[in-house]
Parts: sequence; structure tokens; C-alpha cells
Amino acid sequence: MVIYGPRQVGKTTLLKDFLADSGLKYRMDSGEDVRVQEVFESGDFSKILEYAKGYELIVIDEAQKIKNVGQGLKILVDQMPNIKVIATGSSSFDLAGQIGEPLTGRKITLTLFPISQLELKKLYNDFELKQKLEGFLVFGGYPEIVSSGDIGEKKRLLGEIVGSYLLKDILELDKVKNSKIILDLLRLLAFQLGNQVSLSEIGRQLGIDYKTVARYLDILEKTFVLYNLRGLSRNLRKEVTQKSKYYFFDNGVRNAVISNFNFLDLRDDVGKLWENYLIMERIRKQGYEKIYSNNYFWRTWDGQEIDWVEERGGKLYGYELKWKAKDKKPPKEWTKNYQNSEYEIISQDNYFDFIA
Repeated sequence: MVIYGPRQVGKTTLLKDFLADSGLKYRMDSGEDVRVQEVFESGDFSKILEYAKGYELIVIDEAQKIKNVGQGLKILVDQMPNIKVIATGSSSFDLAGQIGEPLTGRKITLTLFPISQLELKKLYNDFELKQKLEGFLVFGGYPEIVSSGDIGEKKRLLGEIVGSYLLKDILELDKVKNSKIILDLLRLLAFQLGNQVSLSEIGRQLGIDYKTVARYLDILEKTFVLYNLRGLSRNLRKEVTQKSKYYFFDNGVRNAVISNFNFLDLRDDVGKLWENYLIMERIRKQGYEKIYSNNYFWRTWDGQEIDWVEERGGKLYGYELKWKAKDKKPPKEWTKNYQNSEYEIISQDNYFDFIA
């Protein structure tokens, strides 16, 4: 089992809680441990089997720190068919690349997100969660943030998550040396939330070429900082499909990047926060409830658009995400070209079923 997810969302806590009640004889190590790296990077059958001998379960936290960890784990599961293995990683790009091919057909993959409304329903009723909505829009859903009752502490923790944890993964990559450019890129995207992104335009603003922008965006996506939403295309000439929209995995991280923790009555970006919040909560619901969907936005050259489109079971479902409910009809081109599709406005009046 491979568990991905951002830093500080509780992967290690989840593991320890599971292990305490598993009843299995286990060994848990960190991929940051040089001795563990040496064992799995060696490719030495005898050394790897000696490491695991006598255990029913091997757990490696931060497994992406081990080069070619997939090959080492393949040796383990091939030579010890009854052993169970759990590997976690906060950088899917590394872990997926290293584990994916060697363990094809041998693994289950899970993604752990910041705390979702779906999970919080077990602690609070719908009314209580709606009362806490402003806090989720401003401070997000990281476990430490949700459990802290002090606003100053929430701000401090979010600053630490952005500076010490998220950027740490990114800057450890061989070709990423400049934290200022990464932060400047994130700030630009934070202000453009919900808009289509031009790589060339961002490159001009940052003084780097568009290929470098594309590489940085790919890294930010694979380290669970950003979510890339692409345009829906059915080859209609009027549809805009070349550009992507980028959303932050967590509202609190987005606000920390621009250092704005004002409450909603003092903000001019409530619509953007609402859109980001609903999209990421919907993705969590899709993941946890196994709702299999291709996700898009939809836009035409003349400005008709739908914020969120799901393709499920051969049918399209369009959702317009509005902070305040409006009696709005579907765009004409949408109903004309996708006659069997659905359309719904998601607002404060009806959002809870959409995300929880």
C-alpha cells in the first residue's frame, strides 16, 4: 500500500494509530534514515531479506527519500510473498516514478488530503459545520489548523507549513534552487485563482521561460500544493481548451502565500476562496467515496463558461460555483451542444451535499 499526501496532513499519525491496533509484528522506519536507504538502494537480495526477516509488516515513512525504492520493495514482496508493506510519501512525483513501474499490479494507492468536511461530519452536524465555514475558507483544513482554537497560532502554523514543509520538498529537487521564484509563482497563481493561466505571461512576469514555468507547475502539482484543472474539449471550434486553471490544495496555504488572513467582510476575493474550497472538497469526496470522474472547466471564446464539469458514466454534469445564489440559466452553447447534460448552481444554500 502506498499512501501519498502533502506534508503535515497526518500520514505518520494515521500510520501509528493503525499500527497500535494492527496485531501484526511490524517494523517502522523512515526513508530519511541513511541505514534504511543503504539497504533498499543496494538491490542486494540477502541484505533486503535480512532487514525484513521475522516481520509480518514493513512500514517506510517518507519513502521517496530512498532512490529506486520501488526496486527494493519489489524484491521484498517477490521474495517474501506473505509480507505486507506500507510506504508513505509527501512527493508523489518521486514516489510514483520510483514505485509505479516496478510494483505494477502489486500495490494499492491512497491519497490523504487535509481534513475534509466529509470526515468532520462524524464530529459535527451540518449546522455546526456551516457555522465554521468562514474558518475553513480563510484557514483551510490542515489537522493542526483545524484543532487550534487560536487565530494567531493558526497563522503561525500556516506560515510554517508553507515555508518549512511544502517548500522543503520542492527545494530538495536537483533542478530547483530558487525559493523566491517558487514563492513568486505561487503568489501570481494565488491572485489568478479560478482564471486560465498563460505560461508565457507568467514567464514574462517572473523573468523565466515558459518551459521552466511548466516544470515548476508540474512539481507544485505533484507535491500536492496545486491542482491542475484542464478545459473540456469535444473539438467544438468555440471551446477554449489550451490553458489550465490552478487551484490550491488548501485554502489556508493559498492565503498564507499572499499573507492575507482577513475575514470575509474585509476581503474582495470571497468568490475565489469559495470556488477553491468547493473544488478541493469535491475532489476529496470523489477520492474517499470512490466517485470516478474526469474533471474539467468549460469555456468558450465568447466568454460562456462553467466552473466545474464532471464526466461520469458517459454523461456531463456542469456546476457553477457561486458564493451567492443567482437564478442563472445554463450557457446557451452548453445546452445546445451537450443536450443530455446536467447543470446546477452550487451556492451557500445547497453546497453541503456537493462536498459531504
